[in-house]
Amino acid sequence: MVAESPSRFPIVAGPTAGGKSALGVAVALELESRGLPRGEVVSADAFQVYRGLDIASAKPTESERRGVRHHLIDVVEPTEAFALADWLRLAEAAIAEIRGRGVTPIVVGGTHLYIKSLLDGFMGGPGSDERLRDELRAMDPGERRAELERVDPAAAARIHPNDERRTVRALEVYRLTGKPITEQQGQWDADDTRPKDRFLVGLAWGVEAINRRINARVRQMVEMGLVEETRRLLEGDTLGAQARQALGTKQLLPVLEGLSPGQAPHPAKLEEAIERIKIETRRFAKSQRTWLRRLRQTPGSIWIDAEDGDPADWAGRVVDACM
Repeated sequence: MVAESPSRFPIVAGPTAGGKSALGVAVALELESRGLPRGEVVSADAFQVYRGLDIASAKPTESERRGVRHHLIDVVEPTEAFALADWLRLAEAAIAEIRGRGVTPIVVGGTHLYIKSLLDGFMGGPGSDERLRDELRAMDPGERRAELERVDPAAAARIHPNDERRTVRALEVYRLTGKPITEQQGQWDADDTRPKDRFLVGLAWGVEAINRRINARVRQMVEMGLVEETRRLLEGDTLGAQARQALGTKQLLPVLEGLSPGQAPHPAKLEEAIERIKIETRRFAKSQRTWLRRLRQTPGSIWIDAEDGDPADWAGRVVDACM
């Protein structure tokens, strides 16, 4: 008996270090165990698109992929800019190509703006104004943050204080239109225009539990060669403005810049940078919780208590929802 082909595909969201990639792979293999084609993962991560930014972006290793094909990983050089519109174009093309082969795509990622846009459509806003962007980038970071908190407190609540790119975009939209970007994004939730062929799967974690996982993840990244990866990209002059914002990369750059080839970084400064990575990643997870609370309102979404069980336990539930 031939198994019924899934009519829908899952979009997996959750905090950084929350097990999203492992769940995506488990769902792909669960489909295969039911006599269906093995699923394929589509990454929804703003930094996994960059070649060479492997450890900092927590790309799943070959062993972690367990033979499951992954898309939208290593698609641009780290010197290039990469916007939401670029990802959406590539993601929709990949999803269509995968489904055209009779295979189920499994979208996995922690860039929740990507997730929200794939679920509800692209809120493009006005085009870019490079003169205005240069003016905003030149502002004192504290003054720029204060302006965002004043004109769009909702955006300030979900944009990390160190996220220059999204802060500049939010202020650019406000100055060009006179309306907060969050007000314009409200159209996402106003009408039930969501495509019916996809559904959201959210991984829920308690604060203390996810913070422990983040600390362990950072230690593992350092052991895997995060410092060496960052130094290699820096010395090769292959880090663009956007790639430099990756957690881990950003905190290590001040310690590594200016070193001569073969010169070891100052041990105390390096240790301080590693601790800063943990702190900033925990802060990022806090800002992600704002997005996840919003995503919880998505009709028909499935939420999993990630502290109970493991991805292999949850995969069956996700596949059932695909049918």
